Amino acid sequence: MERAQDRSAEQTAQRYEDPAPDRYGDRPPGRPPLRDHEDRAARGPVEPGTDLELLVHGVGGTTPEKMLGDPRTVRVSGDDTAAVFRRAEDVEDTGEAGEAGEAGAAGSAPAGRDPRGGPVREAYVWCNLTSGDGSRALWLLLLPFMVVNLAHWMRPAAPGRPRTVRLYGLLVRLTALTLTVLLVAAVCEVALDLVAWQCASAPACVRRHSWLGFLAPAAPGAPAGAGGWWSAPGRRLALAAVVPTALTGLLWYLSHRTWRAYESHRPLSPDAEPDPNATEREPDAVAERDDADATGPDAEARPDPRGSALARPGFWYGRRLVARLRAAHTAAGLLTVAAAVTVPAARFDRRPGGAAVLDILGWALLAALATGAVAVVWVVCRRGRSERRLDRRLDRHLVRRLKLGALALLLLALLYAGWSRPGWQSAGGLPGASAFGILMLAQGVVIVALAVVARILYRRRPDPRTGMRGLGGPAVALLACALGGVISGGVAQRVADWLDGTRALLAGPPALLTWQASVIPPLIAVLLLLAAALAVRTARLARAERAHVRREYPGEPEDPPRTRAIAHARAMATLTDSVPLVVAVLTATTLLLGAVALAGAAATGKTPDGAADHTPHLVRAVAETSQALGSWLVGLGFVLFVTWGRRAYKDASARRTIGILWDVGTFWPRAAHPFAPPCYAERAVPDLTWRMVTWTRRTGGRLVLSGHSQGSVLAAAAAWQLPPSVRTRVALLTYGSPLERLYGRWFPAHFGPPALAALHRDIACWRNLYRRTDPIGGPVRIPAGTAPEVDHEPLPDPVAYGRTLDHPLPAPILGHSDYPSNPAFTRERARLLTRLLPGLPAQRPDPVRPDPS
Repeated sequence: MERAQDRSAEQTAQRYEDPAPDRYGDRPPGRPPLRDHEDRAARGPVEPGTDLELLVHGVGGTTPEKMLGDPRTVRVSGDDTAAVFRRAEDVEDTGEAGEAGEAGAAGSAPAGRDPRGGPVREAYVWCNLTSGDGSRALWLLLLPFMVVNLAHWMRPAAPGRPRTVRLYGLLVRLTALTLTVLLVAAVCEVALDLVAWQCASAPACVRRHSWLGFLAPAAPGAPAGAGGWWSAPGRRLALAAVVPTALTGLLWYLSHRTWRAYESHRPLSPDAEPDPNATEREPDAVAERDDADATGPDAEARPDPRGSALARPGFWYGRRLVARLRAAHTAAGLLTVAAAVTVPAARFDRRPGGAAVLDILGWALLAALATGAVAVVWVVCRRGRSERRLDRRLDRHLVRRLKLGALALLLLALLYAGWSRPGWQSAGGLPGASAFGILMLAQGVVIVALAVVARILYRRRPDPRTGMRGLGGPAVALLACALGGVISGGVAQRVADWLDGTRALLAGPPALLTWQASVIPPLIAVLLLLAAALAVRTARLARAERAHVRREYPGEPEDPPRTRAIAHARAMATLTDSVPLVVAVLTATTLLLGAVALAGAAATGKTPDGAADHTPHLVRAVAETSQALGSWLVGLGFVLFVTWGRRAYKDASARRTIGILWDVGTFWPRAAHPFAPPCYAERAVPDLTWRMVTWTRRTGGRLVLSGHSQGSVLAAAAAWQLPPSVRTRVALLTYGSPLERLYGRWFPAHFGPPALAALHRDIACWRNLYRRTDPIGGPVRIPAGTAPEVDHEPLPDPVAYGRTLDHPLPAPILGHSDYPSNPAFTRERARLLTRLLPGLPAQRPDPVRPDPS
């Protein structure tokens, strides 16, 4: 049986092998002609048996020692953040060495075969791109920004609808901009309204918090000027504005620092020979042709002949886009602070008998702020991604002038608010609280429009396996806005309770923020009911699966606990396929509760407990309980969020719990929100591409790109970026891969069936391994009719039901881990190598170039 399979594999492998090109580099029929740089890359002396397996680990990371199965490993390329490792024995045998100074220079000799059999193995370790010291756990506070950035990439595949695709990207970017304004406005609410405006003006609140004493105004009946210089309301606001301004500056700094570390890594250019000495940054004098892709809103709107935008040269080079969006969002944050300071002062100056000069200055400043807001929106609407080429230009004038202009307006606002205004006193809430309701309403309108656009795109190419029938992007954008609103409302409510425990001294935050925090308990109740329903369904599925388990292990003595354990593992693995249902229920509940909160706050103008004063006792009790629990749950959730995130960055086992969600979120470039956590793939994909191109160019050998879990996604993205001459010598081996189960369903425009089928056609050969007990990996489901098939039949897990001669001890249920331990792994890797192009022509002399003189 095994020999028959081998013969079949050899026969089908011939479909992947090209006839050897002639000495002039002609391509066989069916293959595109090589470009000049690809022809040069394809040449080189061929060493018989030069086989390499490049391993890419998955979620949670690992060590090179575990990946290579050897305690002695050497770094042959890379740095402390991401690097390629080999066994020390292989480095000694081949003459390669790493930066540590071992025998010879890196890459000085071609690779050979592993003396123990099989190809030489290299491990690409990228876990430090998404983990590190505990301070990175603070990135979790940027979760709403990361979630809304995901919505940009979740659009349905819709060839031939470029304008609709551009509109989709525009709506997502506008939603992301509202989140930045919401975050800064929430901090302004806490610092300017609750602390500087309300608490500092209430003597009883100042006595409870003595550190606010220098802000307290003079007592009633005191002589004029008895209060301190900072006691004037405008000056208090100007001083408190330092907090949201500092937050905006911190976000800008983090985005700029990660921009230089991640987005500045240039991918391999298809228009030029790989140049190891090329600098990361482009000089100011670089002049690029200004085609439609350089200024168009969304380059991904154009259909790609390779099936996925991930094959485009500029997909993993987002320096220019992130710089533009960072300037726009930074300016939006500064303008929000300026508006929060200006509006109360301008309203006081418009009173009868007010100073005419200040009134004119207030109107002029408000007009300037409105002009700045229009400029920010214009930049966000006008500027999209450029993927067709490496967009090396930076809009330096735009990036600098937009931020500096917003900063200048903020300084003018602080000066205007701090001007002396006799008789001005702060009472009640800070004017401008209705901005939260307007912002929430605007978010709802934009997301509804986004859902309509997404549905139109989905109907262009419907796919039943697409998550939520194309509405995944709008749902995720809604959840991002809801998460930002709940956090804002909960933090404001907790600070108000801390400042005024009696709830009698302060007016408190705007009613809408309290309503938003109060929806948390009913939302949690709905999620608990959904979890109970899924648990019941999983238990039923586990009972039904026991019969299948017994049929798959015939001839074994019955072991009920063992059967239940295997069936339970398989049933639990199917919960991943229930994610669309969970997201749909969560989105519908969030939309309903958000509408209730907005309507309740607008209709009553009171908090939930205040609005329920004249209602039955049960309704009043529910309202009071929801309001109290909501603020406490936000505070508790905030603490747990940071502590769990810090533990996840230090503890590998804890990281695997949330690692898949975090790694999916940070896999994608920052196309919608510049303050989202950085995209690690913009470093990892160029690393893998450069390594494969330079290795195949030097040796002319065969290469198996072996990716596990999230590593298989990186491997596929790197394979898309390879030149055609290199792709014919690269085989793809994926295992435990979420390519179709997760990425194909939620990101159909980039990993849908046409994209994966195109990848299957582009590379020489591809094999995918998976288990039924794996909650993450699954089949890639390449459309029928392809030969040979990509998906291997499900691997048995465990490999043995009971104790056997080969397995005297109970075999573990591996689920998502340890795929290489299965014999099918080595067998399929060997078959992939036999299908690859066996040989290439020797190097021909370079043409004589004319003397420049």
